[in-house]
Amino acid sequence: MAMVASRAGVSGQTVSRVVNDSPRVDPATRERVETAMAELGYRPHRAARALRTGRSQTIGLVVTTLATVGNSRMLQATAEAAAERGYALTLVTAGDSVADAFERLAEQEVDGAIVLNEASALVPEAQRPPGLRLVVVDAPASAELAVVHSDHVGGAAAATAHLLSLGHETVHHLAGPSGSFAAAERERGWRQALADVGIEPAPVVRGDWTAEAGFVAGEALRAASAVFCANDQMALGLLRAFAEAGRRVPEDVGVVGFDDVPDAANYRPPLTTIRQDFTALAQRAVGLLVAEIEGTPGVAASAVVPTLLIDRASTR
Repeated sequence: MAMVASRAGVSGQTVSRVVNDSPRVDPATRERVETAMAELGYRPHRAARALRTGRSQTIGLVVTTLATVGNSRMLQATAEAAAERGYALTLVTAGDSVADAFERLAEQEVDGAIVLNEASALVPEAQRPPGLRLVVVDAPASAELAVVHSDHVGGAAAATAHLLSLGHETVHHLAGPSGSFAAAERERGWRQALADVGIEPAPVVRGDWTAEAGFVAGEALRAASAVFCANDQMALGLLRAFAEAGRRVPEDVGVVGFDDVPDAANYRPPLTTIRQDFTALAQRAVGLLVAEIEGTPGVAASAVVPTLLIDRASTR
């Protein structure tokens, strides 16, 4: 630290304030100190800083699975958002209860945790270690927890309205699992868009987010002229089912997915879908958690991230 102070032309106390992110340093001085740290390859000792600040600079991420595209993309985006703010990330998996995951995180003395998607549904019934700050992703609004989620309802309504605008008399829905908040919200958006134009919805066909589930659903949807799928992976399986049944997409049946996974533009045909901004979701979740950890005033307790219709060749 003394070498950094000498290189930057400041006191050791000023270097300490920069390391501990104190607001009592003017921007020009902070920039000189950070430049000197970079030139000298100085890295603050995490354990020593934890003793000084009472924070480990580590946050936890709780998931039930990384097999879904959404969870794996959120893992990467959350790690990047945490690193930008000087925090490390610890990943734990939860089974039927997140209580054990919370205990493991408490033992590692994390400053807070983000709970993703399917695991979020388990939070209300779980006992939380005292002082463990939480942000949940994809959960109903709560007075007790900070919540971040995509605009599932708006995205699903946009997908349904897009298919109706192409002249389809109705839109069928290949929905996600019944216990999923995201699946329920997307189904709600689909129903809302049909109700807005006076159309009675057909029975929902339900899958488990996988391409295999989409392929199996092809039999139940064989007579549909338009299908809104709750995610892109199930849409991929449905496209295969239609191809094997001799049904052309989009000439015979229009298909819209949800997520805009990286491969969606290379499906056959390229998939019209609803884009979730996973980077924005992670930034908002990490931002809310860090604000709570560091006591930043004036930060909203919850956030809804907009979605966007991406029009490709699977609809016409």
